[in-house]
Amino acid sequence: MALEESTIARPYAEAIFRAAQESDSFAAWSDALEFVAAVLAEPSIEAMIVDPRVGADQLEKLLLEICADQVPVEAANLVRLLIANGRLANLPTIRGQYEALKQAAEGTIQVTVTSAYVVHAAEKTAIAAALKARLGKEVEIATEKDPSLIGGVRIRAGDLVIDGSIQGRLRQLATEFGI
Repeated sequence: MALEESTIARPYAEAIFRAAQESDSFAAWSDALEFVAAVLAEPSIEAMIVDPRVGADQLEKLLLEICADQVPVEAANLVRLLIANGRLANLPTIRGQYEALKQAAEGTIQVTVTSAYVVHAAEKTAIAAALKARLGKEVEIATEKDPSLIGGVRIRAGDLVIDGSIQGRLRQLATEFGI
């Protein structure tokens, strides 16, 4: 199913990307897609989307009222199109694919640094510089805190995962000893 969802989302993401590229509105589209995705993630809205008693017209009217002041007309039209095609649930995947296209065009990569402790600005800068040298792209860092790592960091940049955490090292050691 994940492949199917990705296949369904791709044409929408590519169309949004082309529209954003033509109007130089990458950030506006990112913001709009983030807002709509957040609205769709609300439990009451999620319930309405799958409720067969809620018609497409009702859903469209509600979502467009919620989004009216937050998204541009083009994004509202996207919401209408997704509802009409029964693809509203694909919006998070569409958003992810759009962001990947945008980052590739901008020569950037989103990196998540997970640490047992708070990552300070100087550490972020050092990690970003090292990853920029390794990947050849500008690096945007998001941080997460996960005390279960015990110490060290886990870095995720697309498909690349660098696990320098104590938890990861212990797991590797256990594997080597067959535990």
